[in-house]
Amino acid sequence: MRRRSLGARWGLAISTALVAVFVLLPIYWMVATSFKTAANASAQPPQLFPDPVSVENYGIAFNDHGFGQYILNSLVVSIVATALVLVLGTLAGYALGRAKMRGTFTILVILLVLSVFPVIALIAPLYLMMRTIGWLNSYQALIIPYTALNLPFAIWILRNYFIGVPKEMEETARIDGASPLRTVWSVVLPMALPGVFTAGIFAFTACWTEFLMALSFNSANEFRTIPVGIALFGNAHITPFGAIFAASTVAVVPIAILVLVFKRSVVSGLTSGAIKG
Repeated sequence: MRRRSLGARWGLAISTALVAVFVLLPIYWMVATSFKTAANASAQPPQLFPDPVSVENYGIAFNDHGFGQYILNSLVVSIVATALVLVLGTLAGYALGRAKMRGTFTILVILLVLSVFPVIALIAPLYLMMRTIGWLNSYQALIIPYTALNLPFAIWILRNYFIGVPKEMEETARIDGASPLRTVWSVVLPMALPGVFTAGIFAFTACWTEFLMALSFNSANEFRTIPVGIALFGNAHITPFGAIFAASTVAVVPIAILVLVFKRSVVSGLTSGAIKG
């Protein structure tokens, strides 16, 4: 039994190490290549470590390709869309979690289907709609679709979390004279913050990394977001690998910070939602 237990531990350790290498190696290669010189970034055979260490690629990305504008565009679109998702998702999730009405299960099934609906099937009709109302090459061309696409999943998470909030606390607040909206804001929402953080991080990440709609709806350079901007760094003759890796490294930073700061809330929100749902 001891030998089997020791073998299982070694097997688990080796498997974990292999998975960690498989996951972290591309990230390391991206970051290391971003600090190579532009010539060494595409050298053959490739360098394992940047020698010499250079920030040349970051200068190329920001100065030659206007990467700063792409960051600004992605921040505006992602932050506004995420805020709308959280406001609407909180109200809808609370209503579905507390209201006693017929058709709740049907609504939840529809939300679950919508959350996995393929984006490519929506591109053509949405493009025609944006062109008709004059929204092509604008922030709202991405903010509104991103909000609609991420809202079902946010409602699903938040509804499952609101179910676990004790009703007695709401009843006490109402006895004290609090309005329904004040009860949600002051009593229910603070207890559901892990679910809110989870929904917000998922929505922000989806908006930050979305490519197809951003490519289709905003062709003007001043409205391009990070994924589209990076994809268009190269041309038919030159692919600036160093600048691409530098821009990709910068693009990963906000997501990494969010995950590291709110990792406990995300885990708590997902597990609580799964158990209570």
